[in-house]
Amino acid sequence: MAHMLIFGLGYTASRIAAALVARGWTVDATGSAGTMDFMDKDTVRRALGQASHVLSSVPPADGGDPVLDRYGNFQDQQWRGYLSSTGVYGDAGGAWVDETAATGAGRRTARADADARWMEAGAHIFRLPGIYGPGRSALERVTQGRANRIDLPGQVFSRVHVDDIVSGVIAALDAPAGAYNLSDDLPASQNAVIEEACLLLGMEPPPLLTLEDANLSPMARGFYAENRRVANGKAKRVLGWKPRYPDYRTGLRALKATTMPTSAIIPPQPASSDH
Repeated sequence: MAHMLIFGLGYTASRIAAALVARGWTVDATGSAGTMDFMDKDTVRRALGQASHVLSSVPPADGGDPVLDRYGNFQDQQWRGYLSSTGVYGDAGGAWVDETAATGAGRRTARADADARWMEAGAHIFRLPGIYGPGRSALERVTQGRANRIDLPGQVFSRVHVDDIVSGVIAALDAPAGAYNLSDDLPASQNAVIEEACLLLGMEPPPLLTLEDANLSPMARGFYAENRRVANGKAKRVLGWKPRYPDYRTGLRALKATTMPTSAIIPPQPASSDH
């Protein structure tokens, strides 16, 4: 019987778990919403011994990878997956990057190290750009007054709808191990995404600010320190994967239709430092 053990049942992994359960899988998971405590070594090891598949969405911590450091002795027959980040590529000056691009030179060196360790462990590495979906998109940021438009001409990012991550992971269950970029087809500026959300909501876009005037948190400023376009051709070729939401316009319109009734639109609030 197909049995997945998920380390870290967060926003994305919980949707992967739901999709697997709907297909008849048994799913165990660590985390506050999971079936066991990550620190309960005996229970986790028993579940690990029963699992045919293992997926980690746990980020690096304290200079290492918590899952590999604590539970990294996997069985040879076990499928392994890791939800990584396209941040491992660092700044590309707006150029396209694919899975052959160098990693480890960006601001997320710990993530790049974890990515490399999972690769050595024979895992399927899912490198993810900015994730959006129900309850977590530019629509919510605009309605809650948390959206910013930053005056950085030429700055572009890639993103991916959470449902397309789910379909990509499922497509990889019968595919060769290795790194796969799961991103949409249309890298775009953050400003374009915010402006589209405002258009859909019938609201005025927030003012265009300099990076200095936006009063962003250090984490948010780091978001704007890198500029790249993420290519998804390998996932399409090898996995037979195709994003259901190939661009931010398609994704935001679907979210607006399903999760943002008119009553949810509230007056703008003072902008925060979040992006």
